[in-house]
Amino acid sequence: MMKLIRGELLKIRTTNTWWLFGIGVIGMTALALLVNCFQADYYLNQEAPDTSGLDADDAASQQQQFAAQSQVIAQAANIFTSGQFFGGLFVLMLAMLVVTNEFYHQTATATFLTTPHRSAVMGAKLVTGMVFAATFWLITTIISLPTGLLFFQAQDISNGLGEWEVQRAIIFNLLVFMLWGIVGVGLGALIRSQIGAVVTGVLVYTVGTFASQIVFFLIHEYLIKEDWVLTAQVIVPATAATVFVSATEAFPEAPEYWVGGLVMLAYGVISGVVGTLILRSRDIS
Repeated sequence: MMKLIRGELLKIRTTNTWWLFGIGVIGMTALALLVNCFQADYYLNQEAPDTSGLDADDAASQQQQFAAQSQVIAQAANIFTSGQFFGGLFVLMLAMLVVTNEFYHQTATATFLTTPHRSAVMGAKLVTGMVFAATFWLITTIISLPTGLLFFQAQDISNGLGEWEVQRAIIFNLLVFMLWGIVGVGLGALIRSQIGAVVTGVLVYTVGTFASQIVFFLIHEYLIKEDWVLTAQVIVPATAATVFVSATEAFPEAPEYWVGGLVMLAYGVISGVVGTLILRSRDIS
């Protein structure tokens, strides 16, 4: 198995993809840090917004959300996990390429001739996806952690790093990255066209995430005025990841952090199993 894993890592390292994606991760993490620091400055230094013009329910919801976001642990977790959203996207794309590159470069036949046990090949690809995911997590954390410490020092506010909620967010962020790696490999096995897999993954990850938020909001506003509708947003993978790494309530009516973790774990397990079954049964010729 180790020989297979080294071979899969070598396949990615011999292309320009990994370092181009690495540059993308660095750039998007820096941008996310800038936005998160401005947001933290607002929440930590401003008074609660005026809600006198709102009805009682909306006013209470807005005040509750502001109170949750005004906690140091909330902003610390947000800053120290900067780059999580777009970092996950880059991991997803790179993990898909671990599989689709075989078909794009027409090396799949040679790979499965030298290693007839396709499950072992898929296992090596899953591990490779997780290795690169952990590497990208390390990059985002190395950038976010010292920058966040400097920000809180400049604000003369505790950085919250000693709190379990913040430590948990950083650790669970690693798990989220690795689960995105598994999902990416599974999606690459499902859609072996490199362009098709990447386009589908990017659209579902970005447009699908924001579109789903709008859909759930509209359903709650005009069709089913129940709190569970907003809570149900956690079924969307990127939203589940956000919930999992949040130190406080990620959004109004958000479930507990562990629910987001279970949703992400479910996507990871399903993707890994389905991807393995597809790769074992597919005609490679």
